[in-house]
Amino acid sequence: MAVPALLPSPSASPVAASYARLGEVFPGLRVDEHERGALLPRGTGWVGADELGAGEAALDAFLAWDETQVRRDYGRSARPDVVASFGLHRYAWPACLLVTLPWFLHRRVPRLPARDVAFHRALGRFAVRVEEFACLPGDPAAALPGARVVPDEEALRAEVRASLGEHFEVLLAGFGPRMRRGRRALWGMVTDEIVEGLWYIGELLGEEPRAMAELELLMPRTAKPYVGPAGFRELAGSAEVCGASRATRDRATCCFFYTLRPEDTCTTCPRTADEERVRRLAAAG
Repeated sequence: MAVPALLPSPSASPVAASYARLGEVFPGLRVDEHERGALLPRGTGWVGADELGAGEAALDAFLAWDETQVRRDYGRSARPDVVASFGLHRYAWPACLLVTLPWFLHRRVPRLPARDVAFHRALGRFAVRVEEFACLPGDPAAALPGARVVPDEEALRAEVRASLGEHFEVLLAGFGPRMRRGRRALWGMVTDEIVEGLWYIGELLGEEPRAMAELELLMPRTAKPYVGPAGFRELAGSAEVCGASRATRDRATCCFFYTLRPEDTCTTCPRTADEERVRRLAAAG
């Protein structure tokens, strides 16, 4: 994947173009970068990722939003572990893109420990400090502060996994006890968010096949602590019904949405038969 030939100045952000492109194809999510050492926003809807990982009042307030949304939209309460699972999903799906999209678009991998990320869910905004990043030899960004040059594509993929692993190790310390799941199930959920987030954005970018191929390399079955491979497969019967072959995968974990609406599972849920997946894709056009 080609990287920009020039950078506007020595202080230019290595990931600004990636985050700008994300906002173009997915306007519901915006990423604001802050200078090294700058304070990230707090209060008035903002919460730090490290605050969520601490699992105290900030996490209580964060999950209260999910609890209220469930009662409003479904007319019933959800179990506390289901609410916590929804909350983690709604944070993790966009948060994974902070790392995977710069890698996918420009072969730059920001290191984003939890202390360097804040989230405003109502506005769909992240605030981040990118103080360190990895890139490949020959990338003009290698001259920027905080750059670490790695030798090849596999080393860069390892940087993606390490950056996300460092970030979510903190988050799962807070969410995990609320979700009442074991470590394998928690990391299975993170695996699903990594794969399904970039898969979706890849489709919006018009690069779904490349996104799928890259994710298969990024998430092999043996990449610990992650659980399972990207696991894409051709959706049986989709070519005949949809006019073209469509891809699917089976999630490593369940989001528990079926506890609210048993008949309305996710399209990548192992509970959803291929025939039903095809029907939904055809109905969606």
